[in-house]
Amino acid sequence: MNRRIFIKSTALSSIAYGLGRSHPSTKSHILTLSFDDGFKKSFYRIADFFEEQGLSACFNVIASGHFPDFQKVGAWILPELMGNFEDWNALKSRGHEVMPHSWKHLNLADQPLEKAKELILKCLEYFQENLVGYRAEEAVFNFPFNASTPALEEFTLSKVMAIRASEICDNDSRKNNVFRQGCRSHGPDNIDGWVENQVESFLAIEGGWLILNLHGLDDEGWGPVSSAYMKDLLRRLVTIESVELVPTGVVLSRSSGP
Repeated sequence: MNRRIFIKSTALSSIAYGLGRSHPSTKSHILTLSFDDGFKKSFYRIADFFEEQGLSACFNVIASGHFPDFQKVGAWILPELMGNFEDWNALKSRGHEVMPHSWKHLNLADQPLEKAKELILKCLEYFQENLVGYRAEEAVFNFPFNASTPALEEFTLSKVMAIRASEICDNDSRKNNVFRQGCRSHGPDNIDGWVENQVESFLAIEGGWLILNLHGLDDEGWGPVSSAYMKDLLRRLVTIESVELVPTGVVLSRSSGP
C-alpha cells in the first residue's frame, strides 16, 4: 500500500521529497518508521527500543481508543490493547512524536462529508486539549485506512501542517499539493521480511526519504513486526553513516523553518 503526504504550504511544496530526491539533512537517506493506532504495550516497547539507540519514535494514535465505548476495528484494533493520553503524554515527554490518527478509525471517505469533518475536528480538538505541547501548525493528520477525498483533504489541511492520505493518479489536480510520495505499508501477517526488503532497496539507491507505515509488535496490530527484528534493525541502522532515523513531523518542521 503506497501512501502520500499532502501539505498546505506552497513553500514546503517547493521542496522535493521522495526516494532519490533532496531533503534538508546532511545524511543521504532519511528513514521514518511510523507506528499507527495506539497499542499501549507495543508503543512503550518500541519507545524503549528507539531510546536504546538514542532515537525518537513516531506514533500516530486514535483519539478515542481508550474510551469505554470504543469498538474494535476488524481483527486487529482491539479496545483492550489501546493506550490513553497519559501514555501518549508520557511517551511525548520522553522525546517521541505523537500525531493524530482519527477519532475512532472509521473510513472517513465513506462518511457523509459533514459527518467526516465533524469527526476530524473532534479528533484534533481532543489532541489540542489532552496532548501536552500539541501545536496544530506542527501536526500531521494520518487518515485511517488511508481513505480520504479531495474535500476532506482540503478541509484537514486548513487545520494542520500536513496529512497522510490516499494515493492520487497522474491526472489528478491534487498532485500539485503532493509533499512526499513513498510511505509504504504491508500486512496483515508478520512483515519482518517485507521491512528488510524495503530498507535494503532504499539503501541501494542514491538517497531520499522513505516512510514505512507500521503498527504493533509481535501479535499486536495489522502487519506486526517482531520485537527481536525491530531491535536488531535499529541496532544495524544507527551504524550506517548515510542513514538518519527521524519522525515524520520532525522532517516536515525542518523544511518549514526560516
